Amino acid sequence: MKIRAAVLEQFGEPLVVQEVDLAEPKQGEVLVRLQACGVCHTDLYTASGADPTGYAPCVLGHEGAGVVEKVGPGVESVVKGDHVVTLFAPECGECLHCRSGRTNRCLAIRDMQGDGYLPDGTTRLSRDGQELRHFMGTSTFAEYTVMPEIALAKIDKAAPLDGASIFACGLSTGLGAAIYTADVQQGSTVAVFGCGLVGLGAIAGARIAGATRIIAVDLAAGRLDMARHHGATDVIDPSKLEDGQDAVSAIKAMTDGFGADYTFEATGNVKVMQQSVEAAREAWGLATMIGVAGKGETLDIVPRLLITGRRVTGSSFGGVRGRTQVPQLVDRWMRGDVDVQALLSHRITLDEVNKGFDLMHHQDGIRTIIGFD
Repeated sequence: MKIRAAVLEQFGEPLVVQEVDLAEPKQGEVLVRLQACGVCHTDLYTASGADPTGYAPCVLGHEGAGVVEKVGPGVESVVKGDHVVTLFAPECGECLHCRSGRTNRCLAIRDMQGDGYLPDGTTRLSRDGQELRHFMGTSTFAEYTVMPEIALAKIDKAAPLDGASIFACGLSTGLGAAIYTADVQQGSTVAVFGCGLVGLGAIAGARIAGATRIIAVDLAAGRLDMARHHGATDVIDPSKLEDGQDAVSAIKAMTDGFGADYTFEATGNVKVMQQSVEAAREAWGLATMIGVAGKGETLDIVPRLLITGRRVTGSSFGGVRGRTQVPQLVDRWMRGDVDVQALLSHRITLDEVNKGFDLMHHQDGIRTIIGFD
């Protein structure tokens, strides 16, 4: 079938919206008609050429939600008409990692997905007879996509699909980092560095988990206001601190000199990652890295910070098991635990996809949504 999609032709160049061919779903695959897709920093990161695992040409996009249009042979968990969220982090339920219960890093289709192909090693996308690779196994900057069944989360049809789309990456990553990866405990103190969608998700997740004090750190006044809306009790703009003080010293001053029980880094800046470790409490503080650093960058940590009890961990997709737990997070939204609509700052068409990148460059808003109606 012919569809319109945003193609990354070359790194560092604008995306090109054009007509491409999408083949029928095969064994274990599903055809999804996209209704909404978020423009995520990971898309921009790959388009810029900074991602060492990136490839082109491909159809970008991974933060999508839509309606099942057709199922291939062997598909059992979804049927035509179901509402789904696309998952770059699949959940097969059968591999060693899925069965362990200790991680969401499913092994089932990782190798093929990392190379831009579906599980059988081929692509359903093409243009003028030449293959186009799938991005993160999803390619949701398009009117339709074909995806593996194990990479779709079936959600409540009552959930608006524009809001549901950000559970495909950014919001679930932040919520999950607090609720699942760090397992924030009631009565604790939390500090979140960076108040984009992921950081705001971590703030909301910490609030849901029962944190008593949540400190938000960002340079943008508007984002700090959003942080308060989603649960922050205190905010820090590092540019407005007194000479000689930084975010770390400010957080320690707020916590009787100890630091926060849990810290989260959601900027991808390695210097900020270092601060998040330094701001974690001696003896039991846990610093969780959510942001994606640039190619070749490293995190510098003074070993004494670790031998005195601080711990550092990473969080992939917030530790969320996609098919099992994304529907549960969407249900939390529907119960009123998270104000998702407040996070949807701009709405654009597929033809305006590059505008979505520009808005992100200027930190204008929280999440731009592409609508396909």
